[in-house]
Amino acid sequence: MIARFRSPFRRTVTPSMKILFIHPSFPGQFKALAPGLVQRGHTVHALSRTMEVPAGWGGVTVVLCAPLRPQASGVHLWAAEFETNAIHGEALFRQALTMKAEGYVPDVIVAHPGWGDSLFVKDVWPQARLGIYCEYYFHGSGADAGFDPEFPVPDAGDPCRLRLKNAANLLQFEIADAGLSPTRWQADGFPSLFRDRITVVHDGIDTGAVAPNPDARAILNGTFTLTRADEVVTFVNRTLEPYRGYHSFMRALPRLLARRPRANVLIVGGAGVTYGTPPPSGSWRDIFIDEVRGSIPDADWSRVFFLGNIPYDHFIPLLQLSSVHVYLSYPFVLSWSVMEAMSAGAAVVGSNTAPVREVIEHDRTGRLVDFFDHRALADTVADLLADRAARDRLGAEARAFIRANHDLHTVCLPRQFAWIDELADGRG
Repeated sequence: MIARFRSPFRRTVTPSMKILFIHPSFPGQFKALAPGLVQRGHTVHALSRTMEVPAGWGGVTVVLCAPLRPQASGVHLWAAEFETNAIHGEALFRQALTMKAEGYVPDVIVAHPGWGDSLFVKDVWPQARLGIYCEYYFHGSGADAGFDPEFPVPDAGDPCRLRLKNAANLLQFEIADAGLSPTRWQADGFPSLFRDRITVVHDGIDTGAVAPNPDARAILNGTFTLTRADEVVTFVNRTLEPYRGYHSFMRALPRLLARRPRANVLIVGGAGVTYGTPPPSGSWRDIFIDEVRGSIPDADWSRVFFLGNIPYDHFIPLLQLSSVHVYLSYPFVLSWSVMEAMSAGAAVVGSNTAPVREVIEHDRTGRLVDFFDHRALADTVADLLADRAARDRLGAEARAFIRANHDLHTVCLPRQFAWIDELADGRG
């Protein structure tokens, strides 16, 4: 971690504080930090547009904050996102006024600013210290936009639209006292005017809960059992789309299945779109299934399993079962799943893109391949499936790296707590 924000004051112990989290679907990235602060003796509230957790979860008081009106029709395309941000910001502003009238005044506010909810929070509580979660700053080129030549930007004005997507972030830089970002690359994407206030600390991986399990098994279709003795390739996304390399992975399947006739491929993810552009029709999942269908014999298709979205308590055993885990991504936000796979001791094949390179060092904590080279992807996975010693070595190194650098309880939470303390120490 490179901690850039430094308060002029330092405390060993911070007195009990009132801390408010703002996230549209709380807890989001704060699922460990918020209840951890409760355990430290702080009073923690959260403002959220959805109720993702039960009332009183982790000792946190969650207050619903629903938008007061829908988005208007006919808004200029480039300005539509900011109008939505303003709607979210107003709803939270009104709810915050009600809380203030009832006597609630937070000492520290921690917000994800990306959707505008926290735009006006300092207009209600100007004395509160505000820390923002710096997940992603959009660029017209050089990151995710324009990365994949297969999907060219249809409108020359798209970089202009992307710049306007940053309006909520930019407005909150003015009022925020510090930032928190999960990777160096994500932090460095933010403007230099704010970058020096950003501390890099990952959300954290619970390496005790996500650990190797030699007895891991999965039962598919109610009858077919896989164990660690089998060749299992896993590929996991929230939704199966080009942003996370689904098309490259599918194009690697014919060669991979031909080279490894005993390999089973488990694909987790929904058919929708989370980050990128929707397909012209249907789903990206089905488009790329259809593209490779004729290149894969029916007998080989029987070894490919599309599992959809699965509960977390089923997801971890899947990673523990994995012989090789594949993680591909445009230069974009780093997924928790790749780090969880590493913590589970899986040998990971990742794309040679930022910020994947921050956790995967080639042939030490995993292997890297060109995002677009599906032949190299197939061969790299097949070679690892054939080399148990290499898989064991990479898996062990990957787990050791996550434990040393991103363990939730020994590394990330202590650093997050220190960030909160430093943020609070500047008040007054």
